[in-house]
Amino acid sequence: MARTGPAERPLSPHLQIYKPTITMVMSILHRITGAALFFGTLLLVVFLVALASGKTSFTMAQAVYGSWIGKLVLFGYTWALFQHMCGGIRHFIWDTGAGLERETRMKLAWATFFGPLALTALVWAIYLLG
Repeated sequence: MARTGPAERPLSPHLQIYKPTITMVMSILHRITGAALFFGTLLLVVFLVALASGKTSFTMAQAVYGSWIGKLVLFGYTWALFQHMCGGIRHFIWDTGAGLERETRMKLAWATFFGPLALTALVWAIYLLG
């Protein structure tokens, strides 16, 4: 007998069902920054190719990366790098079996949120003031 309607089965809960928690958001952000770093590394490749290609190419790359939009992209890349690094450290701690208690998980997640902001601000303050 042919079925005409949708199958009668339970549906799996999805993101619309769950209330976002800080650990969930940091885990999702870890994945997003990993993908962003892949594309951001292409910027490093372009810079190194320009460096190897000669003075004209290098000067052009410096002009692009030194513009306000270039600095904004590099600022975002710096934050993504620190965010992904701190998220990786958090996951490494969990892989050792430590930090799995609720209170410790929350503290690690918040540290993963604020740590990269502070590290990015520190690096860019040193760059701008140095």
